[in-house]
Amino acid sequence: MATVNLRALTSWVGIARLLAVVLSCLTFSLVASTGHFGGPYGTWCMFTWCFCFAVTLLVLLLELLELYPLLPLSWDDFTSAFSMLAALMVFTSSVVFPVTFIRSPCSSSHQCARQAVATTSSCFCFLAYALEVSLTRAKPGDISSFLSTVPGLLKVFEAYVACLIFSLLEYEKESGLMWCVAVYSICFIFTLLIIIFTIGRCLTYIPCSLEKVLVGYNFLALLMYLTATVLWPLYSFRGRSRPDPCGTYCWWNKDLGVTFLTIFNLIAYLVDLVYSTRMVFF
Repeated sequence: MATVNLRALTSWVGIARLLAVVLSCLTFSLVASTGHFGGPYGTWCMFTWCFCFAVTLLVLLLELLELYPLLPLSWDDFTSAFSMLAALMVFTSSVVFPVTFIRSPCSSSHQCARQAVATTSSCFCFLAYALEVSLTRAKPGDISSFLSTVPGLLKVFEAYVACLIFSLLEYEKESGLMWCVAVYSICFIFTLLIIIFTIGRCLTYIPCSLEKVLVGYNFLALLMYLTATVLWPLYSFRGRSRPDPCGTYCWWNKDLGVTFLTIFNLIAYLVDLVYSTRMVFF
């Protein structure tokens, strides 16, 4: 029988989730009222706010009614991974939406006002999710919930950045670029499997020292991303200047975005390796 746990709403984590639900709902309602969110970027932003609203509301209801123990998954790992993912998604939308849709001078004062308020509420929504990540992050020495540790949160970050890279890729039959795509794909698949197996409580069935395997994987991923960091800009921009004009969907902007995202993931895997090594050996 379901019971009511009011602490799910009155704790600091519960308050952060309530704020995220209200702010995400306010954001997508304001954007929907303008009717100006077409194209892939607008669709992505609307999906982000609606998805985060729906899942966070579901998490609140399951914790309020204390039904989450019935689910065949690690609840702490799931909520930690989702809050980190939601923070990253909302942060991306908070940057992409105003850059893509807010123009100067403004054609309609009412539309621009709604877009500005929606951008502000999206930024506050990101802060709410960031607060939840901070509140649920594992304390030093606590590894009961892997995805709430720094290496676990970095796994979510690495997988998300890889998804952003895939969204910007344009297929090129260059050997160096094909290697980079292979690097992004292989690392993404293994990182995603680690996240899924952790949430599904399947890692305990692996017949080897999982912690040392993760350290070895992080080291290999770091080396692979190091090669991609060098090869991607070398092959992408070699003999090709920036076109004029270069709009939102320009290949040069996309390749530059992939270059920076590759560097971000390189740094993430480096930090991941350092933290994982400390957790295992020290």
